[in-house]
Amino acid sequence: MAGLSDVDNIRLIVALSGGADSVALLHALRELGYTCVAAHCNFHLRGQESMRDERFVRDLCRKLGVELHVQEFDVEAYKRSHRGVSTEMACRNLRYGWFLDMTVALKCRHVAVAHHADDNVETFFLNLLRGTGINGLVGMRTYDRWSRIVRPMLGVTREQVLLYLQDIGQDYVTDSTNLQNDYRRNRVRNVVLPTIEREFDNARQRIADTMRHLDDERELLDYLVARLEEDGAGDYDEDTGNWSYCRQKLLQAPKPGMMLYALIRNCGFNRSQCDQAVKASVGARFFTSRYTLTVQRKIFLVQPDTGSSDGQYGGDEEIVVDFDRQWHLDGRLSTVAGREPFAPSMVDGRRCVAFDAGIRRCDRVVLRHWRKGDRMRPFGMRGTKLISDLFVDLKFTAEQKQAAWLMEADGEIVWVLGCRAAQAFVVNPGSTGYVLLEYS
Repeated sequence: MAGLSDVDNIRLIVALSGGADSVALLHALRELGYTCVAAHCNFHLRGQESMRDERFVRDLCRKLGVELHVQEFDVEAYKRSHRGVSTEMACRNLRYGWFLDMTVALKCRHVAVAHHADDNVETFFLNLLRGTGINGLVGMRTYDRWSRIVRPMLGVTREQVLLYLQDIGQDYVTDSTNLQNDYRRNRVRNVVLPTIEREFDNARQRIADTMRHLDDERELLDYLVARLEEDGAGDYDEDTGNWSYCRQKLLQAPKPGMMLYALIRNCGFNRSQCDQAVKASVGARFFTSRYTLTVQRKIFLVQPDTGSSDGQYGGDEEIVVDFDRQWHLDGRLSTVAGREPFAPSMVDGRRCVAFDAGIRRCDRVVLRHWRKGDRMRPFGMRGTKLISDLFVDLKFTAEQKQAAWLMEADGEIVWVLGCRAAQAFVVNPGSTGYVLLEYS
């Protein structure tokens, strides 16, 4: 199976939910001769259905003679101690954190999860609609060495999974929430892809082929980037942890911004920052939560960031916005779903703003502090404006810049809290599909 090599002496942890995919994965790995240890998470989010899943998994492992570990989680307690984290993200963090702990405790190399080809196609669309580069469009990796996650079924379709289970006479449980369209992935699975398949023959296979081609191109890009570093474009200082990249070599590349991004993306820099950096004057700086990029006369310098004290960077903290919660920022930010027809007089565009309900479908909405190079599209203005220029207009002190909060939705700044809203998720007069936010 994909991502796995020799069978001898390999002991695998298998994430087992009880659904068709994970049950098929467990059976297939055992048939191939792997020694499997099942791991089941019970988040207690679906009442009796959660307990039904656990009973099924226990019975299955007992019948197959498979060692089983079950972990119960208090998701609400986790969310209370991790301010602003959504239920979905809380479950993901708890699940993968436990899996990683299990690999150490049980001395296992990998955790096998049951993502298959159809899941990967869904990931393609989710990333495409969010806005992404080649790394997002190739989908999930067969193996993630940091989390030790391996996905052996990425070459198998959901239909093949169900046929396999039918052939071996194995039943499974169904998570009722997978049939609901409350989550974006479910809407892609249940609405978008069936519509595309009705219009285009063999659509899923063609998308999967495109993803493989993109993966080949990513490998070629990685190879070219490595050659560029070998040719002297990049240099690492073990004493300081700094990376330096020859500015002249990069500016001579066909796409210097993309090349710089390929070199430093693992430090958290995005494409927009890299495109700006290759055009910037000497002395310009760009920030992530962990690193600073400085444009120098001969080099681009990337330094581990221990925090800025010069008023040009407001800190690393990010708070995930859950629009179903009424309060954020210790009660300073309130969020309320629209109930009455919207009128422009209900907001002032500074401390009280409204966004179309489409903002709820964003994958990542966070509150964070300003980073140099941040831009927004202010409401009522053409083009974009540097947040730093907005601060100058407002006559902000260095301390006020550091304290300011920004709301970012899928990479776009949509509001400088208390100051200015962006031209995004505009609410039409009379609409009841909006979210009202007030900052005090």
